[in-house]
Formats: sequence, structure tokens, C-alpha cells
Amino acid sequence: MLLVVDVGNTQTHFGAFRGEQLLEHWRFATVRQSTADQLGAALRNLLELRGHGFGDLDASIVSSTVPQLEPEWTAMADRYLGHEMLVVGPGMKTGMALRYDNPREIGADRLVNAVAAYDRVGGACIVVDFGTAITYDPVSAAGEYLGGIIAPGIEISMEALTERAAKLPKIDLGPPRQLIGKTTVDAIRAGVIYGFAGQVDAIVARLRAELGEETATIATGGLASAIVPFTESIDEIDDLLTLTGLRLLHERNR
Repeated sequence: MLLVVDVGNTQTHFGAFRGEQLLEHWRFATVRQSTADQLGAALRNLLELRGHGFGDLDASIVSSTVPQLEPEWTAMADRYLGHEMLVVGPGMKTGMALRYDNPREIGADRLVNAVAAYDRVGGACIVVDFGTAITYDPVSAAGEYLGGIIAPGIEISMEALTERAAKLPKIDLGPPRQLIGKTTVDAIRAGVIYGFAGQVDAIVARLRAELGEETATIATGGLASAIVPFTESIDEIDDLLTLTGLRLLHERNR
């Protein structure tokens, strides 16, 4: 089986593939102080819950937006899995031309998503990733990574609002009951949901004006399901897009 690991700033999402089939996948909070041994223990426990073990994993790949955790994951693979973990980064074969001034600046997860989206669509596409930041990554019809757009994420925006405005409470993100809130909680929810949905639609519209109106748009990330139902421009949600991209990159670099 192939272990694929997507280390994000907030969550780590990982799974196990046999061929093209994703057998299992899990999420846990990203802890920046985690050691290789702690990561190995967590992985072992999750595998055992599904009747698997370290011996079932014969290859692995990681993409990380947290620099200090990348060497911990590779050390974990060396120590417990007995092989060298492939790392998404400079020099990797992606099959995608990178139209970026400095390709080393591209977030590993953004590149992985772009590869997966283009492989699925086979033409111009946009990935909108609802993570710690909201990122927009367009790919041309010829399969070129064109660059991107980065905006503050939903959770950090909500945290900033309540930290800077003393009378506004912290809330759980949920759908607003109506556009015009009759309580403070409903007013915040309406602002967050419709505000970010409007941002998505506006940015995607501008990107489609450049790439073509038929450009496919795929959303991914932990909070996609909260915002996408209120948008008009997203074609589909794929929560497993990054894991699929990791599998594809592993195949291209064997």
C-alpha cells in the first residue's frame, strides 16, 4: 500500500492507497512539535483500527506546509516503515509546466491539487482550497500551473474578528438562518458565509474571464462544505483531491 500524507497548518490528512483505490483516510490536528516517534505511534494506532500494520505500507509520499514537520515524517518512514519517503518539492517530476517566477515558493499542497485537478478534467481548471488560507490555483488548457491567489482563511478571519471586537462572541460556523441576522450570532454567520461565498464567486468569475467561461472549478479543504452551497461558481467538492494528487505524483516519480 502507498501512504500519502498532506501536512497542513491546521490539519494533517493522510490515507492509504492500493493501486488507484483509496482504502482508508484520516485527519488529525497538526501539532508542530510532533516527533517522528509520536507520528509513528499515531499512524500505527490508526492502521491497527482498520486491521492493517506498518508492514502493509511499502511506499509513501508527503507534502507539507509546515517546514519543521517534513523531516519528522521522513524520519518516521525511515524508522518504522523501512523505506525513504518521497517529499513533494523542487526537482520532483510533476508533468506540469510551472509559470511562476520562483517555483520554489509554490506551496506543496497547491501544486499537488493542481496536478490532481488537471488529471481529472484534462483541460483548464481552477482549484479553490478552503484551508488555513483560501487559495485559488488556475491551470491552463495546456496543463500549465499559472500561479495563484491567496486570501485569509475563514477560521483565522473569524478569530481576528472576535479578538479585535470585544463584544462579538466566538461562534461555531454554521449556515445562517436568513440573510439579515436577528441575533449577533446569526449576523456573524451571515457575514462569514455570504461574504466568503461572494469572494469565491467574484474571483472565479475574473479567472474564468481569462481562462474561458467553461473552466471547471473544484473546491477542496476542510471548510469547503460550509461555503460552497452558497456559491454559484463551484462545479464540485472533492475532499480527497490532495490525496489523489499525492498518489499521482508518486506514480510519476517512481
